[in-house]
Amino acid sequence: MKQTQQSKCAMITIAGRPNVGKSTLANTLVGEKISIVTSKPQTTRNRICAIVNRGDTQIILVDTPGFHKARTRLGDYMVKTVRESIADVDAVVLMVEPIPQPGPQELELIEQIKQSKSPAVLVINKIDTVAKEELLAVITAYTGLCDFEAVVPISAKRAEGTEDLMKELEKFAEPGPKLFPEDINTDQPERQICAEIVREKLLLCLDKEIPHGTAVVVTRFTEREDTEIIDLDVTIYCEKDSHKGIIIGKNGSMLKKVGELSRRDIERFMGTKVYLQTWVKVKNNWRDSEVQLRNFGYSE
Repeated sequence: MKQTQQSKCAMITIAGRPNVGKSTLANTLVGEKISIVTSKPQTTRNRICAIVNRGDTQIILVDTPGFHKARTRLGDYMVKTVRESIADVDAVVLMVEPIPQPGPQELELIEQIKQSKSPAVLVINKIDTVAKEELLAVITAYTGLCDFEAVVPISAKRAEGTEDLMKELEKFAEPGPKLFPEDINTDQPERQICAEIVREKLLLCLDKEIPHGTAVVVTRFTEREDTEIIDLDVTIYCEKDSHKGIIIGKNGSMLKKVGELSRRDIERFMGTKVYLQTWVKVKNNWRDSEVQLRNFGYSE
């Protein structure tokens, strides 16, 4: 009788400074967009599990917020999320840019990794932006600070080196049951992904501090009877009345743009037609309110 191979599983945290490419890497490894991506810092606010199944091995990648100096209670929550995500995992991926001088964020993350005693892999992203000979100085700078299990140069955007990285991450998988069914690739519910898509468009369309002060809540998510059309009502919260006017735009032009871009991506994600309605409301300084943070899902 043929013996079935035992399944294996590993939970691996991806940590790094803002905009280093953590969410891009998670999306590339999954093969689908499950984390929003923009060029603005602090795009990711919660930890998101990206699930990769390779044969009998399941790798659960924990995409975390960018590690930064917090200036609000929301920032405190995000930094705490990173610290907690480094503890009690099978391994940590420290993702850095190809710069041979580790910054304060990287130095503190290395200390967190050492305290957790978790094995770590150094991933140098954006290698398409530097000459290969420049990478040696980066590797030397970081390997002198921490005993990494492996060093993997990649370009997350171009999917270069990502297969080599997956082979390294599979080494941390331990025999045991898979934690998620094979037909799902994230732990996020559909309505949360829809809300995040809207927030991504706000980050892409609005300037300066305004999009960082927005929170998005799905208030209705229903499928019409006898059709596959989804009715989606979304409320965008901002911190000031002046910000509300900018988000709505002249004659509603900005809100319409955000809505159209969001609807396209949500329809692509859901695989069906979506009727999206958006509203904008003000919650003054919600990023420093424990009650509002809890209401918006930013709490333990």
